[in-house]
Amino acid sequence: MSGLILTIDQGTSGTKTVLFDKKAQIIARGNVESLSLFPQPGFVEQDPVQLYENTLASVNLCIAEAKHSNPEVLNQIDAIGISNQRETFLLWDKKGTPLCNAIIWQCKRSIPVCERLKGTEVEDEIKKRTGLLLDPYFSGAKLAWMIEHSPRVKEAVTSGEAFFGTIDTWLLFKLTAGQSYLTDFTNAARTLLFNIHTLDWDEVLIKAFGAEGIRTPKAVPSSYSFGSSDFGGIFPKPIPITGMIGDSHAAAFGEGCFQPGQAKATLGTGSSILCNIGSSPSTSAHGMVTTICWSMENRLDYALEGIIVTCGATIKWLRDQLGLLSSSAETEAIARSLDDNGGVYLIPAFSGMGAPHWKMDARASIVGLTFGADKNHIIRAALESVAYQVKDVISSMEKDSGIILSELKVDGGMSSNRWLMQMIADLLGVKVVTIGIEEVSALGAAYMAGLEIGIFKDIEKLTSLHDTIDSFNPNPEAAEIVASYNTWRSMINKHC
Repeated sequence: MSGLILTIDQGTSGTKTVLFDKKAQIIARGNVESLSLFPQPGFVEQDPVQLYENTLASVNLCIAEAKHSNPEVLNQIDAIGISNQRETFLLWDKKGTPLCNAIIWQCKRSIPVCERLKGTEVEDEIKKRTGLLLDPYFSGAKLAWMIEHSPRVKEAVTSGEAFFGTIDTWLLFKLTAGQSYLTDFTNAARTLLFNIHTLDWDEVLIKAFGAEGIRTPKAVPSSYSFGSSDFGGIFPKPIPITGMIGDSHAAAFGEGCFQPGQAKATLGTGSSILCNIGSSPSTSAHGMVTTICWSMENRLDYALEGIIVTCGATIKWLRDQLGLLSSSAETEAIARSLDDNGGVYLIPAFSGMGAPHWKMDARASIVGLTFGADKNHIIRAALESVAYQVKDVISSMEKDSGIILSELKVDGGMSSNRWLMQMIADLLGVKVVTIGIEEVSALGAAYMAGLEIGIFKDIEKLTSLHDTIDSFNPNPEAAEIVASYNTWRSMINKHC
């Protein structure tokens, strides 16, 4: 066994493929951007066929890079891991033909469904059975909307011909030519249809969302023998797929959140802040959700999670829609060029506000503009809004758990912005650390895949693989940042 693990990280903005060796060091990468579709205001979709084709393309790019130093790499990959954007789902038939586009987690089409169910027994049952909130962010309400508005979908669901799945399941189904129809517990737990106590699909909730007759994949641990694939002929023989896990959970595992009280924040398109709470679920009273942190055959850990809807997506909007910058990498130097934010604040409610506010009908705004403000102040305000949202969630988690955070592990594309990392440390008053790998979701999926086939012996072995970290210690003289946060909070209350 050579110990090479290929991991696919299928995110909202693109599909990355990363090749790891048995010491969890990166050998090669491949990346293909994904196109989102906006058929009408509030609706966000992606083409599932394109997602599958992008997956194959990113694998090809990664392999091509690896071949420069190792021409025999195709024959040396022992396992495949998959991490994926959560809550996004689609439906397809037994031939693998999509019945609709992938409905992205950012999509708000199901607001009327949620409003209709608010205050009913269904809302209470959702929280009790799934640990989640009745919200358009999660899959179930959007599924109900599709059944109500698409005759094709309704007929397929009613007749038992509709295969439901999150993106991990879709990719697995396609890669194995329909032979494997599975998901893992972390992805299933994000659908509003899965009971996190019984670890099975919940017929009461499926009925409540009008989805009786729908086919659901078997839910299993994240480290598992999911099937095998030659990826459309890329590999000379099928390679076992032995890890599948939602991207935020994969990041928690990759960051080493193995014990209760350990927390991580993934700063990507949106953000997930997960705090491991151990083997028993607990209910939040401050806008957090309870979910499955990660799982293996002999262990399952739960987590409290704070969901931030918009982080990196704000920077992308400034770049693509407003043309204020050409690359997100510019934001660090821009923020450092200013002494302060000039009184400019950005409320990033482009798709509503997530935890702890859960105001999904809120809209984004920029406040505090004067003739003295320029585009740089807006860019800095966008970065600051990320730190403010992290502070919101951590404060709520501390209230729920009674545990005062001692350290925050951060990953995702925005973790490379050192100015932002320092601001988060100053605002929280605790050390912020990264393991120096942006592809930490891919790493977590690689860990899961490697554990299943014995490349990694156990969790204890994983703790020794990445001991080089970048750390940011809080500045004790950060009163100005705290004051700015309090101002931002007052604006959230006023404008949302």
